[in-house]
Parts: sequence; C-alpha cells; structure tokens
Amino acid sequence: MSRTLRLVEADAAPPAEKPLRVAIVSNDLEHLDAHFGSARKIVVYDVWKTGARFVEVHDFSLPTDQKGRHDEIEDRIGPKIAALEGCVLVFALAVGGPSAARMVRAGMHPIKRKQPEPVADVIAQVQVMLNGSPPPFLRKILGTFEKPDFSADFDPEEGP
Repeated sequence: MSRTLRLVEADAAPPAEKPLRVAIVSNDLEHLDAHFGSARKIVVYDVWKTGARFVEVHDFSLPTDQKGRHDEIEDRIGPKIAALEGCVLVFALAVGGPSAARMVRAGMHPIKRKQPEPVADVIAQVQVMLNGSPPPFLRKILGTFEKPDFSADFDPEEGP
C-alpha cells in the first residue's frame, strides 16, 4: 500500500528552463539513506540549474525484507516504479539488478550511492552536473547529446 503527498503551489512560477525530475530514496525525508526495495519513502524534486522545488513524497508501508528474494505473490517494486513515472534520475544506497532493469525500461536512470547523505546535498550535486559538463547519460536525457566532431583530427591533405 502506498500514499502520495503533493505540495499544491497555486502561485508558483515555473522555472525558465525545463526541470529534471529527480527521486531520492529515503526513510526520514531528510537523507538519501535506503535501499530502493526496502525504502519506506521516496521524495521527488524538480531540479534545474538555479533552483529546485519539492514535488511529492511517496510513502510505502510494506517495504521488502532485503533478503535478496522477490516475493512472486506480491510485487512491491512495481508500485514504486509506477509512482516515479516522469522521474529521470533515482538516487538510492542500493538497487537490485531486477529493480534497476525495470527502472531503465521505464526511462529512469538509477544512481547508487555508497553512504547516506542529506537530500539537499544530492540536489546540489544534480545542479552542479546541470551547470557543468553533464555525463553522457544525462546529456542524452536532456537532449543535448552531440556526437563528437572528429574532423579536426584528420588532415584534409592526407589521402587514405
């Protein structure tokens, strides 16, 4: 069973650029501190180069037991994937292989972290990526992926 809480902002002005929807797996809403499968909460933010805003939090009351087995009777990962529709990046301490594959098929990019960290730090790191030179997977998501021009590497006077 899951519940979703959304912040209603009637007068909120949209950012000048298209935001990147980011999900952060958490148990306390303040830290990235959980495995995707066992997470009790997943907080969602829209992030852009100069700002971020809270979108919603999903509360899952039936986390998995982290024993490495998937319960075939009740799918607990499917509702999490469905709840994160529209999210591009999903940050977690760990993501099992089957869960990661399902995320990728749903258009999400799972990002594993080695240790807990504040949600605010994760958002700041996403902003640094957006303002700098984003990794290839993020450039592709943002639609700015360009094939490198290797023509400068060859002398036009040289023959084959």
